Amino acid sequence: MAVIHRTTMEPGKLELAGAWLPTRPWYTGDGKPLLEKAGGYRLDDPAGEVGIEFMVVADTSGDTPVAYHLPVSYRGAPLDGAQDALIGTSEHGVLGRRWVYDGAHDPVVLERLVALVQGRAVPQAQSDSDTPDPTVSAESAGGPREPFVAGGPAPVVTDGPDGTDVTLFLGSGAGSDRRRAVLHLARVLRPGPADGPAGSVTTGWRLPGGATPRGVFATLRDA
Repeated sequence: MAVIHRTTMEPGKLELAGAWLPTRPWYTGDGKPLLEKAGGYRLDDPAGEVGIEFMVVADTSGDTPVAYHLPVSYRGAPLDGAQDALIGTSEHGVLGRRWVYDGAHDPVVLERLVALVQGRAVPQAQSDSDTPDPTVSAESAGGPREPFVAGGPAPVVTDGPDGTDVTLFLGSGAGSDRRRAVLHLARVLRPGPADGPAGSVTTGWRLPGGATPRGVFATLRDA
């Protein structure tokens, strides 16, 4: 169970996200974003080592607010081989220095998200310890059922204008025996259900002005 500490982070999450977002190919703005917190949820790392958050931020710098989905991991030490996925470092008021990564590149995040899609993990409230979040819906029908197990072929992460595709090798057999699947991370959130045969995660977010749309945060399908 992850413990949510009521403390500070310097720099804060929005500051880190604001510097990182414009470097992404799926960022739709044309300048520096102006960010507000807009929702999200968490997953627990069974080992208790990695913080996992699926954060939503709303960019209000343009004429119309845009909601971005940022899966992030918080680690107490650098993640080997993931320098290009580092969003930044921050000083946590209780835990000390934290390395903050784009979750698409973190194997613990990927394993837990696949488990959520397949009904083997419980989504947690973003700001409360040991509190399930009933607003997050996971649907496994139409998607692969094998787990993602670290130690096999490395995932392949591809960022594009429509989001992030992570090619995974599911199951625990030899590399050639593992099932190939694509975990798609929606980055610019839009209301509506999943499209086509895939497992999915759906939840809501808040927009400036009070609107509370729901949409798909992630899908898992056969490659």
